[in-house]
Amino acid sequence: MKLTQNKILITGGGSGIGLGLTERFVKEGNKVIVCGRRETALQEVAERFPSVITQVCDLAIEADRINLFNWVATHHPDLNVLVNNAGIQNWMNITNDDFFDRASNEIEINITAPIHLSKLFLKLKSLNTIMNVSSGLAFVPISKVPVYSATKAFMRSFTLSLRHQLKSSNVEVIEIIPPALNTDLGGKGLHDAHPPVSDFIESVFQQLKEGKNEVTFGFSEGRAQANNDTIAEFFARMNP
Repeated sequence: MKLTQNKILITGGGSGIGLGLTERFVKEGNKVIVCGRRETALQEVAERFPSVITQVCDLAIEADRINLFNWVATHHPDLNVLVNNAGIQNWMNITNDDFFDRASNEIEINITAPIHLSKLFLKLKSLNTIMNVSSGLAFVPISKVPVYSATKAFMRSFTLSLRHQLKSSNVEVIEIIPPALNTDLGGKGLHDAHPPVSDFIESVFQQLKEGKNEVTFGFSEGRAQANNDTIAEFFARMNP
């Protein structure tokens, strides 16, 4: 992937990994558009990075996804990179009364939205890169986040197939596979003990410069290389 002079859309770019990617892509000399549900978070991004373009969009709503694409196609038809980063993580048990409703929302945002956006944005002749953010939990789940783990396993599988289907085109498909990081994913304070986003982003861009299309970091590297025996070991360690 060329790391400069792109026009990039980052979903969920107002916080966490999305914000880290936004900051670094701006630093590398790219034009960045970020979308998210929270207008206040987007305003904070715009204040920190005046060159960043923001757009409010609830990716759980199909009409919002279509409107986002139509807006980009009209105002930014030269967009060439789509980063499917937005996601939610629910800590829950299948016995919870609201389990199905929360699971449905998680699937809509974590699976349906990136599939739909990928299909839509491939209509742009300028598009040459799709970057999907999965997770180390795609390989070994944590039972406390059962649906989140499953959605990331889905995205891992979908990304592999998408890369194969587009191999004869000019569209590169990259998978970013983070471990747990110090973000508010799932709730404030849950991941405070994990590595900072800045360290992860630094590693991501080093691997992108090396031409890798699967990018791991720390604990996710080991899980991505696991076999059936080590997956069982990881699962037992992560789910005491």
